[in-house]
Amino acid sequence: MPVKNRFAELLPEITAWRRDFHQNPELDYQVHRTAGRVAELLRSFGLDEVAEGVGRTGVVGVIRGRSNASGRVIGLRADMDALPINEQTGAEYASKTPGVMHACGHDGHTAMLLGAAKYLAETRNFDGTAVVIFQPAEEGGAGGLAMVRDGLVERWGIQEFYGMHNMPGYPVGSFAIREGAMMAAADQFDIVITGKGGHAAKPHEAVDTMLVAAQVIVSLQSVVARNVDPLKSGVVSVCVVQSDSTAHNVIPQVVKLKGTARSLAPEVRDQLEEGISRVATHTAAAFGAMAEVTYERGYPVTMNHPEATGFAAEVARQVAGAVDMEMEPLMAGEDFSYMLNERPGAYIFVGNGDTAMVHHPAYDFDDNAIPAGSSWYAGMIEARMPLPA
Repeated sequence: MPVKNRFAELLPEITAWRRDFHQNPELDYQVHRTAGRVAELLRSFGLDEVAEGVGRTGVVGVIRGRSNASGRVIGLRADMDALPINEQTGAEYASKTPGVMHACGHDGHTAMLLGAAKYLAETRNFDGTAVVIFQPAEEGGAGGLAMVRDGLVERWGIQEFYGMHNMPGYPVGSFAIREGAMMAAADQFDIVITGKGGHAAKPHEAVDTMLVAAQVIVSLQSVVARNVDPLKSGVVSVCVVQSDSTAHNVIPQVVKLKGTARSLAPEVRDQLEEGISRVATHTAAAFGAMAEVTYERGYPVTMNHPEATGFAAEVARQVAGAVDMEMEPLMAGEDFSYMLNERPGAYIFVGNGDTAMVHHPAYDFDDNAIPAGSSWYAGMIEARMPLPA
C-alpha cells in the first residue's frame, strides 16, 4: 500500500520526534514545549493553517486537499500529555524529568499524527479539508472538552472525528475496534464519614469511623452486584482511605473515602450515582455515624458511531489485512468522548505488542507501530474524502 510504504521511509524521522517527546514529557495543560514543537513541525510541513492555544495549549493544523468539491472536513486527533510516574524502562531516551513519563503512549500518538500530517501536506490526494488536532490534558484534565468549548468544531467546521490509541497485548501494527460503547464513563466520588473520636481502648465511648468506613467499602460492592443488570457493566472501586489521625491508639473523628465509578450505559451511570450515595449514608447511619457523599461526573462514554466504525475498520483492514471487530469495551475513560458527542466518528486501537500495560512505569511505545498508525490516520482522510474520478 503506497501510504504504508511512505511511512516506512519516514519511520526514522517520526521515531526521532517520538523519542524527543518521550525524553521531555509534560503534564496536563502544561505541554508548552510539546505543543511548541508540534506547531513548529506542522509549519515546516507547509500546512495551510496552524493555530496554537486552542483549549489552552492545544494545537490545530489545517491541510486542504487538491480539490474541495465534497466540502467535507474530517478531524484527526492525538493527545500530547504524560503521566506523573517515575519511568523504569531503562531506555536510552528515557524521561529526563523526574516523576513524569509518557506511560500511556501519547508521545507515539502525537508522532504518528505528525507523520500523517507531513504525508498529507506532501500529497494532498483528497477532496476536502483535513484538520489535525493535538490535544492537551487527556489524563484527567478534560482537554478534549476544553478544545470543544474553545470552538474546535465550529471554527473549523469539523464534520467527523477519528482518534487512535495504542494497545499492549495486541500484535504490533494490528487494529481493534467495536461499534457502540468503546470506553467507559469515568466518574469519581468522595465520602466523608463523621463519627465520635476517642481512645482506641474505649471503643464503646466512641462511634468508630474506621469500622464504619470498612462497612461502607464492603457494602458499596452491592451497588453493582445487586442493583445493576448482570448483563450490563459497572465498576465501583474505593481507592483512598484517609483518617484525621495517624496515631495507633486513636479512633478518628473523620474518615474520608475516595473512589471511582465506571459504566458503559447512561442508566447504569445513574444507578451507580444513586446507589453509592444511598448505601454510604444509610450504612453510616446504621452505626450511628454520618456520611456525606459528593459524586462528580467525569468523562462520558466513548461511543463509536456505527457507520464511522465501519469506515475506520475498512481503512485499518487495508493497512493491516484484518481487524478485530469484537474488541471488548474498556472500563477506562477517554475524553475523545467529548468530540464524539459533538460529531460522528470512531476511536480505534493499534497494537503495541507484548509490552507492559499503559500507566505502568515499565511501559514504552513500540516505534514499529508507527507506519501502521500513521497509515491509518492518513488513510482515513483519503478514504473519507477521495478525489473525484
